[in-house]
Amino acid sequence: MNQPVTAQAITLQRKPEPHASTERWPLDQVLALFSLPFNDLLFQAQTVHRQHFDPNKVQLSTLLSIKTGGCPEDCGYCPQSVRYQTGVTNQEMLPIEDVLAAARAARDAGASRFCMGAAWRGPKQRDLEQVKQMIAEVKSLGLQTCATLGMLKPGMADQLRDAGLDYYNHNLDTAPEKYGDIISTRDYDDRLDTLRQVRDAGLNVCCGGIVGMGETREQRAGLLRELANLDPQPESVPINNLVQVEGTPLAGSDRLDWSEFVRTIAVARIMLPTSFVRLSAGRQEMPESVQALCFLAGANSIFYGDKLLTTGNPEVERDRQLFAKLDLEALQL
Repeated sequence: MNQPVTAQAITLQRKPEPHASTERWPLDQVLALFSLPFNDLLFQAQTVHRQHFDPNKVQLSTLLSIKTGGCPEDCGYCPQSVRYQTGVTNQEMLPIEDVLAAARAARDAGASRFCMGAAWRGPKQRDLEQVKQMIAEVKSLGLQTCATLGMLKPGMADQLRDAGLDYYNHNLDTAPEKYGDIISTRDYDDRLDTLRQVRDAGLNVCCGGIVGMGETREQRAGLLRELANLDPQPESVPINNLVQVEGTPLAGSDRLDWSEFVRTIAVARIMLPTSFVRLSAGRQEMPESVQALCFLAGANSIFYGDKLLTTGNPEVERDRQLFAKLDLEALQL
């Protein structure tokens, strides 16, 4: 019988520097989790989940693109890059009235967190002024606020905090050794630097990645290792299943088998026991049965609404029906 693989069984290899990776989860330990028999892995993940969360409650977030298209980066998965012909055009930032209308609708539909995303390499100060006003107004509606704006310059995270931001999203995307195959316009240290600034400002971190980009299991394990070894660990961890968009370099990639995606969720739950593990992009194409297995494996957050930035997401009513079948309830924060 396989014995549970736990972080407690791992000896620290070195004294961690602030915000630096530690060796709480060496790669061989992560791969050992991935290799567990499927039922054993899910049992262990559900056990960890119940130690820290109500297993029948799911946190609901809604994501709105406040500035779409025109991004100068070359992320191979992203239809908003100016480098690819995907039909997504460069648009101006949404008026604050439109953002507030979307936030009210999200709140009334049951979402507790409202996330605002902009297709920038990083915001300019004039952009940040508008975003800060949006954050303050959305916060006044009683919602938690989250933003994903790209790389931050020194002092910007403090400004966002002072405006009322609760979470900043900045994903690692993939393992360090796979990163160069996906993106060349920034490196891994750029992403880690923004995460450090966010932590130093006292903001909560939302940080995850994308699977199904042609990576190996070892590279999926490497992504989770990086996330779990952040100190402290991210409060929210979105796991995206690649949505292939025609015109992007990753269109036509081999699709990740559903069982491997569920394994990834389960391993994330075990390694990140107190983080919200979020089912993010890819749910539109995911059968209800697979989503149910993901909840069993420890996912306890979803993006809720009709669209994720520029790609589809299960409609609110479909999610309500699924929650009713699984006896799940929205977590009230």
